[in-house]
Amino acid sequence: MPTAAAKPITDKPRDTDRSLPPPPSPSPRTPRAPRLVPAVERTSRLLDALADAHEPLSLAELARRLTLPRSSLHGLLATLVELDLARRNDQAEFTLGPRALRWADAFTAQSDLMRAFDAHAHRIAALGTETIMLATLEGREVTYLACRQGSRPLAVNFRVGGRFPAICTSSGKAMLASLDDKAVTQALGDGPLPRLTRHGIASFASLRRQLADVRRDGHAIDDEETAEGMQCFGAPVFGARGAAAVAAVAVSVIKAGLTAKRRTELIQGIRQLATNISTELGAPPPATMTAGSHPTTPKPRASGTPRASRIAISTPH
Repeated sequence: MPTAAAKPITDKPRDTDRSLPPPPSPSPRTPRAPRLVPAVERTSRLLDALADAHEPLSLAELARRLTLPRSSLHGLLATLVELDLARRNDQAEFTLGPRALRWADAFTAQSDLMRAFDAHAHRIAALGTETIMLATLEGREVTYLACRQGSRPLAVNFRVGGRFPAICTSSGKAMLASLDDKAVTQALGDGPLPRLTRHGIASFASLRRQLADVRRDGHAIDDEETAEGMQCFGAPVFGARGAAAVAAVAVSVIKAGLTAKRRTELIQGIRQLATNISTELGAPPPATMTAGSHPTTPKPRASGTPRASRIAISTPH
């Protein structure tokens, strides 16, 4: 009995093969935190310790502050001295070296924020004879980036790079007010609130009330909280993105003899300066300030005063 001829075998896929779904995409991996190079991290901590010190530090004192072995610090310090990043005096004590100034100047020249401050700090007539500062918020502290010295002597000396507890300063409170209460708590942590004078904020409830006032008024006040006899007024600076302030400007004056009229002029001036810098940075027009919004637009200002200076001055507000 004859059999049917066998069908030829081909490699052509069947139509059903064409409808198979593509293979699943691999699950996205959670990005890992960058790994720090230990030697660089130790060097950064060492330079920070030298920058924060108000007097030369010995090897033993640096080892105690940084909880690092003297042998490790000895080699790091020798290298930093050779590179002019640190200096060693005749008593074998160390300070920050002059090369750091080159980096500070480069940062200043490259910073849009610093350029905006320089461009506008001299244009507010009401602030012409006073000391005004530019600061950023770093956790519980403010760091001062620039200062234009006024012609009136103050009880406190200023220096660029100095740090103070944020809640003791008008600039710090101006920036904290742009955050909601949860973000403020996270920034300040769970520890006790720092106080520099008997006028300092004593409780979180009091701090929340002050920040509510800042959001309502568009400016913050340091009423002898950093130094006895001094009063400071600060206003937040905003950038093109985000609701939180990127910086703040402040003016410091001697409280004695400060009239209500002069006080109003200073507040209007510092708010106008903050608005001018914010506009330079691309921030949208300001409106009434709430947690996470821009402050109320201040009244117009006059013009004409000396140019801002970034020369190091000792302890900021």
